[in-house]
Amino acid sequence: MPRLTSLAKLRVPLGGQEIELQQLDHDAGGMALLRTRIREGSRFTVFDIDPQTAQAWGQALVQWAQAQPRS
Repeated sequence: MPRLTSLAKLRVPLGGQEIELQQLDHDAGGMALLRTRIREGSRFTVFDIDPQTAQAWGQALVQWAQAQPRS
């Protein structure tokens, strides 16, 4: 059974989606994965990504956020 550790929980203000990031560790060892759970009402989207993909995605998010005008 894999172990899940909650890392962050976010709520999107303009849609109410709930985003949870969890670390997924398998009992047999191996690479840890980042589980992303997005809840929209009763529907869930769940996907697991490797560290390299998480880093590239995170950098893309930060670059986009930094390019937006401050309100």
